[in-house]
Amino acid sequence: MQSIYDFKVKSIDGQETTLAPYKGNVLLIVNVASKCGYTPQYEGLESLYKKYKEKGLVVLGFPCNQFANQEPGTEKEIQNFCRINYGVTFPMFSKIEVNGDNAHPLYVYLKSKQTGILGTEAIKWNFTKFLVDKEGKVVARFGSSTKPEELEEEIETLLK
Repeated sequence: MQSIYDFKVKSIDGQETTLAPYKGNVLLIVNVASKCGYTPQYEGLESLYKKYKEKGLVVLGFPCNQFANQEPGTEKEIQNFCRINYGVTFPMFSKIEVNGDNAHPLYVYLKSKQTGILGTEAIKWNFTKFLVDKEGKVVARFGSSTKPEELEEEIETLLK
């Protein structure tokens, strides 16, 4: 796999696809969860998406239940939760694993391109964020505690 756009993913409603439809956009890829202390970040992610989608930003949410079982629901439950509680309109995908032997290939790729603190690859918690430029290069990684609004400056730079 040479390009981020080649990875096969499944939309939250079960449709097989790739990231190719997002080619040429700035991407913010986030592993999300509905029952986490960071769950209110959905609001900030949606706000970023609404503010910058016309300029080429796409937020991509990947539910993950690997951290303290904080995403136990079905895809339909996750979708409803996000829509009802946070008005989420950005693309969401089927639940995946981000660490371990069953980690989704997209996350294996993301982690290899942008490591965490002290060079570690493992995702530490929900709401880790990867920023991808218009050419598909993974340019930054942010931990769970980084609020979406803190990324505005970097996003604006990439959108130019």
